Amino acid sequence: MLEIRNITKVFNKNTVNEKTALKKLSLSLEDGEFITVIGGNGSGKSTMLNAIAGVFPVDEGRVVIDGVDVTRLPEHKRAAYIGRVFQDPMMGTAAKMGIEENLALAFRRGQRRSLAWGITKSEREHYCNVLEDLGLGLEQRLTSKVGLLSGGQRQALTLLMATLKKPKLLLLDEHTAALDPKTAAKVLEITESLIKRDKLSTLMVTHNMKDAIALGSRLIMLYDGRIVIDLKGEEKENLTVEKLLKMFGSISGSDEADDKLLLS
Repeated sequence: MLEIRNITKVFNKNTVNEKTALKKLSLSLEDGEFITVIGGNGSGKSTMLNAIAGVFPVDEGRVVIDGVDVTRLPEHKRAAYIGRVFQDPMMGTAAKMGIEENLALAFRRGQRRSLAWGITKSEREHYCNVLEDLGLGLEQRLTSKVGLLSGGQRQALTLLMATLKKPKLLLLDEHTAALDPKTAAKVLEITESLIKRDKLSTLMVTHNMKDAIALGSRLIMLYDGRIVIDLKGEEKENLTVEKLLKMFGSISGSDEADDKLLLS
């Protein structure tokens, strides 16, 4: 479903602030595979997701989604293939629009707009059904402005919008990092349920090592712009936080893991 081949990204090229964020990084993601992504600050996790989504062009390499080379496509054209949820619950939704209006926008992704009624009766019933599955009571608040929702409710809605029309690829960029532990656990529960139900091909960046181990069928770790650990099957099932920290120390040449990794 996803093929990244030798992508390189350099920021502030030919200046004193030059930074090579990705160094000939390659990754293959099978259809329906759920990969969790970890790594220290500045390791290239979010840069990799941004490169896939087309937020900026890569300097070298190719990005292929479901057999289509999207390397030169701008971000808005790649949106037809990708669903994405960001760390900030305020992103991904229109705060001044109602819940049903936000869902309608997501439902029409990739379609031509017209002057027909914005939301039909059958669509409204569909939105009620999918919102009910979240277990947050949002099906009773279809016309409520999204800006009035809590961070967890908004993030759950964003997740639903990203998957309302099954994307070729789902990108989750630390989408629970800004939430309190209880709310984060609920959003992760919804995340796992949606991914399993629709067999979504998923990349989930997280700083929480326990979540990275518990969720998904495969785990990769980035360090200095490269993938340095790639575990699945029995290797991943037998993984513990202690083992992962030891691997991180061995690769980085330091016994001190990134603060965010330790705190998570």
